[in-house]
Amino acid sequence: MGMAKKKTTSPKTVYRIRNWSDYNESLVKRGAITIWVDEEALAGWQATPPEQRKRGGQYDYSDAAITMLLVLKSVYHLTLRETEGFATSVFELMDVELSVPDYTTLSRRAAKLSVSLPVQSSEPIHLVMDSSGLKIYGEGEWKVRQHGVSKRRTWRKLHLGVDEARGEIQAVMLSEASLDDAAAVPVLLAETQAPIEQVSGDGAFDKSKVYDTCQQQGITRITIPPRKDARIWQHGNCREAPHPRDENLRRIRRVGRKNWKRESGYHRRSLAETMVFRFKMIFGDHLQARELSRQVTEARIKCLALNRMTHLGMPDSYPVAI
Repeated sequence: MGMAKKKTTSPKTVYRIRNWSDYNESLVKRGAITIWVDEEALAGWQATPPEQRKRGGQYDYSDAAITMLLVLKSVYHLTLRETEGFATSVFELMDVELSVPDYTTLSRRAAKLSVSLPVQSSEPIHLVMDSSGLKIYGEGEWKVRQHGVSKRRTWRKLHLGVDEARGEIQAVMLSEASLDDAAAVPVLLAETQAPIEQVSGDGAFDKSKVYDTCQQQGITRITIPPRKDARIWQHGNCREAPHPRDENLRRIRRVGRKNWKRESGYHRRSLAETMVFRFKMIFGDHLQARELSRQVTEARIKCLALNRMTHLGMPDSYPVAI
C-alpha cells in the first residue's frame, strides 16, 4: 500500500494597515471616559415629568442617563454595583453635581429601556446578516468537554444586520436559541433606517419567507446561495416576474457557484461574521442579565457601544502578496 499524500494547505493571506496611526489613535480613544460620558445625557439627566401624572412612582432619571450608565458598564466590564460606584467617582472628579441611580434602579429600568443604535449611513446600503449564540449561564467549557452539556446550560441568539461599507450595525435582535435565522429578517429589515439596495446572507436564509419579506420592501438584489440540490421555484412560462432566487440559481448553473459569489458580491457577507467576532472579542461571548427583557437591552447597549467604536476609526487594510 502506498503512503497517503499529505494534504497541502495554501498559506493564509497577510494583511497590512494603511492608516495605522489613525487607527491606533482610535483604539486609544476607546478607553477615554470623555467618549462615553454623553454631554446631552448630563444636560437631560433628570426625567421630564409627564404631562399627565400616571399611577405609581415617577422616574427620577431620564432614559439617556440610564443608557449612558449601562454603556459604561459594558465598555468597562463592570457589574451594576461597580457601575454605580464608578459613575459616582467620575462625577466627583468632574465636579458634576448629579446623583447616580443605585444598582437596583439600573436593573429595573433596563427591563423596559428603549435603545436606539447610532448610525451614520444615509445612502443606499448593502445589508449583510448573520447570527451567533451568546451564553447566559451554565457550566464552563472545560466541564462541558468532560461531562457533556447539561439541561441547565442556556443560550440566546444574536441576529445582526450590518452595513458592509461602513461596518455599522444597522439592526439587532436577540432571541431564544430555537428561533431560526430567517425568522429574524423582518425585524432586521424593519429596524434598518437607511434604504437597502442589496441583502446578503448565508444558506440558512434560503427560505421563501426571506425572499417574500425582501420583495415586499422593494429589495430585488438578494444574494443568498441556494442549496446544492435546489430547484427552480418559478418556471419561465409563469406570468410573474422572474424570482430572484431562481435567477441566482440559473446564474450559478451557468458560471459556477464560486464565480457567482465573486460577481454578486456575496463575499462581502463575511463582514457580518467579522462584526460578530468583534462583538465577542470586545464584550465576551456571554450575557450577564438573567431575564430576556434585560438581555435584549444588554445586547443593544453593546451594539450601541460597538457602533461608537466604529465611528472613532476602523483599519484600512490591504492584502500583501506572498
